[in-house]
Amino acid sequence: MSTAELKIDLINRIANTDEPSIIEELCKLLDFELSKEPYNLSPQQQQRVSEAKSEYIAGNVLSEQQADDSIDQWLNGK
Repeated sequence: MSTAELKIDLINRIANTDEPSIIEELCKLLDFELSKEPYNLSPQQQQRVSEAKSEYIAGNVLSEQQADDSIDQWLNGK
């Protein structure tokens, strides 16, 4: 599907939805993606990024396969 066709399809799907939360989420996504301003992290987000960097440096990471297996196990356990 071309970009023009995708746009038309998306416009039609948005026009046919009656779910306000979907419209709100689409607006947030577009606002975020189209913004020219840098994204500012909250102090909590900055702290979590710092923790994640430390975990990475310490080698506390999963391979893609390990992550996939863990997600599959979690999904099958629900």
